[in-house]
Amino acid sequence: MHRSFLLMCLLTVSLMNQVIGLETLTSKYGDTIEIPCNKGQLKETDVTLVKWKYEGGNILVKQMDQNATISPDVNYKNRVSIKKDFSLVITQVTMTDQRTFTCMVVEKDDILEYPVQVTIYKVPSQPQITNLTTAMAVGKPTMLAQCRTEGASPAANITWFKNKTPLMTDRAAIKINTNVDVDKETRLSTTTSTLEYTAVKEDIDAKFTCQVQHIQSANMDSSPLVFTVNYPTEKVDLQVVSQGPFKEGDNVTLKCTADGNPPPSSYSFYINGEKKTVDSNIYTLTNVTRENTGDYKCSLVDNEDIVASVPITVEYLDVVLSTTGKIVKKLGESLEVTVDVKASGAAQTSWKKGNAKLNSLSKFDKLTYSDSGMYECVVSMAGLKKTRTFELVVEGPPVIKNLIKERGEGMAKVLKCVAEGSPKPTVQWSVNGTSAESAYEHGKVTYSITIVPNGNLTVSCTASNVLGSDIKSIDVSAFVEDVTMDKQADQKDEYSDQTPLAVGIVVGLMLAVVAIGLAYWLYMKKSRQGSWKTGEKEDGSVEESKKLEESQNQKADV
Repeated sequence: MHRSFLLMCLLTVSLMNQVIGLETLTSKYGDTIEIPCNKGQLKETDVTLVKWKYEGGNILVKQMDQNATISPDVNYKNRVSIKKDFSLVITQVTMTDQRTFTCMVVEKDDILEYPVQVTIYKVPSQPQITNLTTAMAVGKPTMLAQCRTEGASPAANITWFKNKTPLMTDRAAIKINTNVDVDKETRLSTTTSTLEYTAVKEDIDAKFTCQVQHIQSANMDSSPLVFTVNYPTEKVDLQVVSQGPFKEGDNVTLKCTADGNPPPSSYSFYINGEKKTVDSNIYTLTNVTRENTGDYKCSLVDNEDIVASVPITVEYLDVVLSTTGKIVKKLGESLEVTVDVKASGAAQTSWKKGNAKLNSLSKFDKLTYSDSGMYECVVSMAGLKKTRTFELVVEGPPVIKNLIKERGEGMAKVLKCVAEGSPKPTVQWSVNGTSAESAYEHGKVTYSITIVPNGNLTVSCTASNVLGSDIKSIDVSAFVEDVTMDKQADQKDEYSDQTPLAVGIVVGLMLAVVAIGLAYWLYMKKSRQGSWKTGEKEDGSVEESKKLEESQNQKADV
């Protein structure tokens, strides 16, 4: 009796020593776990019996040289086995396997127990967003969303973020409620967190996320949540959409915008002091005039104190030219052209005559033919441009400025008649020939005729238009020298009158002939006196007199 009691005491002390070194083991939910007996250090030769059990039940018994006997426990009878080193194998572990398993070893001289604490974990599901709202109002608490994760062990934690900054409950603008529920059958937990938030205007486009955190997995974030932030209008803005500057006849579009969200659906516009309410934020002024220049306003329909204004200037440019259309003036008359400009700003005036630019258009004190032409006045200002034109015609009767002759081919003579006048003068020659004319510029035109004179003749040029006529004549001979002398005179003045010069030359030649004749007469007189003395006859004096007379006649023709 005493000996049996002592053996029991020794066994109790031995078991207490084994329990002190409690081994722990962690396994993932659904995996197969292998629980070692005494860390796998048992010697098979020393063991007579191994029994695996847990508090409240036996799992299996293994005796040497016999197969393991598995208990009918419904939790393990189909999921357990024992290995050669006496380790317990459990498949498809669940949360019910999270307990202490004990390996009891019976040796020849001792009974030992090796407990192992098994912990089972399960990674939570991805975050799920439910009860999602779409908008939140500034200053008003709003339940934004609920974040949920399930099937976790141990329970998962949920944290809310705004723009990647964690949110903490302050019981004022932010309220976060988190609940953890454990399923009675699976013993897995579900964590649910709701976010109540009071928005500010700066939360426009803010991104909210919820994050699931678990000890056995990486953090998992939900998709970003963006909410519409509603807030009342505090001010409006009025813009001119159309591109200026504006001129009379343009359309001007105004646009009124508010800083509230959602924006108002209608606005009040004040046009020339008159209130016009439209179901839009656009108002168009059509075919504006200078009377539309002024300040324009828009406001909220239900609050006229929230108002905005914008000035609009309609540019205008009025140009009145004192002379328009076709103006006909006489040669030598005066003309003054004035421009009256009325504009909304400083205007620039420029002039052109044909394609040539003019510095200005001053008063015409004495009109000439070169003043004739098309005149264009351009006045511009701030994108506006007005053009006014008039045609000036300077008229006068024809005046023959020059009548000259030139040598042609062979014995031909070319006569040129230079005439001025407007309308363009026409020319009538007193002889027939080949006619030609130059371009008519600045009231001047040159008519030419080519003739072959048979003898001495006088040719007249008659220039005429509706206002009158002019005539001039020129003597022409068949001699080449006739043109040569004209060309010598032309070198002095190409367009001067040739008649006075020709007369001077003829007179000079005649005086020279007279002088030669007088000298010859004196010589002959002395000769006669000599012949009287010697008794010579005056033979040949008559013939010499005839030759002298013919020579004088030829010179006179020239």
